[in-house]
Amino acid sequence: MNRREKVYIIGHKNPDTDSICSAIAYADIKNRTENESFVAKRAGQINEETEYVLDRFGVRVPGYLPDAGTQVKEIDIHEISGVRGNISVKKAWKMMREENVVTLPITSKDQKLLGIITVSDIAKSYMDAYDSSVMSQAKTKYRSIAETLDGEIIIGNEHGYFVEGRVVIGSFHPDFMEKYINKSDLVILGNRADDQLCAIEMEASCIVVGLGAKVSKSIQKLAMDHDCVIISSPHDTYTIARLINQSIPIKHLMTKENLITFSTNDFLDDIKDIMKAHRHRDFPVLDKKNQYIGTISRRNLIGSGKKKLILVDHNEKTQAVDNVSEAEILEIIDHHRLGSLETISPILFRNEPVGCTATIMYQIYQERNLEVPQDIAGLLCAAIISDTLMFRSPTCTALDKKAAEFLADVAGIKIQEFAKEMFKAGSNLNEKSPEEIFYQDFKKFNVEESNFGVGQINSMDADQLKDIKNQILPQLEKECEKHGIPRVYFMLTNIIEESTELLFYGDGAKELVKEAFSPNEVSENSAVLPGVVSRKKQLIPGFMLALQDQM
Repeated sequence: MNRREKVYIIGHKNPDTDSICSAIAYADIKNRTENESFVAKRAGQINEETEYVLDRFGVRVPGYLPDAGTQVKEIDIHEISGVRGNISVKKAWKMMREENVVTLPITSKDQKLLGIITVSDIAKSYMDAYDSSVMSQAKTKYRSIAETLDGEIIIGNEHGYFVEGRVVIGSFHPDFMEKYINKSDLVILGNRADDQLCAIEMEASCIVVGLGAKVSKSIQKLAMDHDCVIISSPHDTYTIARLINQSIPIKHLMTKENLITFSTNDFLDDIKDIMKAHRHRDFPVLDKKNQYIGTISRRNLIGSGKKKLILVDHNEKTQAVDNVSEAEILEIIDHHRLGSLETISPILFRNEPVGCTATIMYQIYQERNLEVPQDIAGLLCAAIISDTLMFRSPTCTALDKKAAEFLADVAGIKIQEFAKEMFKAGSNLNEKSPEEIFYQDFKKFNVEESNFGVGQINSMDADQLKDIKNQILPQLEKECEKHGIPRVYFMLTNIIEESTELLFYGDGAKELVKEAFSPNEVSENSAVLPGVVSRKKQLIPGFMLALQDQM
């Protein structure tokens, strides 16, 4: 499988321990049983609890995937090499024909893009070739002139440059040539010795002798004395005159201002309109170090492959990585209610009424007769403990507990001790801002055409939950405005007491809580819900029933 065909396994935004650990585990399963390349990714910043778990078992944090759209680096990039600016137009043209391209990038030694030259640039240089001094203006190397004319340098320094004067054809009588040739000119001549002599005496910087004509020793000596370069070419005067401008270095013709380039990290949706607005056929691509690596064209976008995704621990579009609709979803492994995601073609969808996606991963290891690695066993056990609040949540099933006990044995941990350490790490929010706390575990929902958001914090420390309450309450209004939703809720869940203080803000927020749970303790912005610890199995179903009754 090539790089553009990697399959990314990813959980929901604001990922929790289950979302991260299940992605890592499923990547391990798929890589051990299939020939493709599967990579675990995350859709957001991990929280303290997950960070503790990954560090505890020595597992690296999955890479961040902020967008499911296809990037430039995931399509076929034409890896045509950059060329130096001192090569001749003739060489550039030959390369274009061999590579079947119309654009050549000009780069420095360290692969920085200096400019581009196109077939149209070359054509324009020919059609507008009225300036006989263009070769000296371009500071053309004598060796390039000789190579372009299929000739050789008889006299003079091949590394020297034609830097001053015009290109003239010495087809006149010497008496007239004396008036026509200026100092430092490059003169195209035939085999007549008197013409050659005249050009040298007029202090031409270079003479080009056609038809491979012999140059006498005396003329050669005179040229040496006058520091005049002699180039011999097998071509006739007409052919020499036609070809000679092809010796110009391409840097003289290249476009170097207002270059349109793309980064390997650019998304195709972002560059399509740019490509349409410009008539260029090829566009240079730069890597993250701003170095040139190749070109792309509009053709590359036709039929370009989509990112291939496997979603774990969610099936809601609002919870998925950005632009998930632009990706090809291959599978969904989840334990939540059916959500809003749609797929173009049928997929493998596994949804089970268990307390944690990690429990499903445990089942898959068993079904495929795969040994669970010790580190991954630790991750999956941690995820189950987290999602089920150490088996206290009503979402917890007998299978969750069985899976956790098996995995704990493989990982070499004691559930009670490990859970206490993990929850302590996860509830250490002293250095977090109210916004960071809010988004540690936040999800948006659409229930019965009602939009709202729900965040949650679990802790064993009642005093800490009080502190968090004071920080979160002012944040609720901001989050409503930010997400454009009418109401928002936040669960302060006490693991020990198995209860939640539900904070709320927005139009009808309080009324919905009262209708759904009939709490005994309710204020203007919070309500105490004894026995409610699960967002998935208690809070959201309660809201769904209440909203249905309002219909």
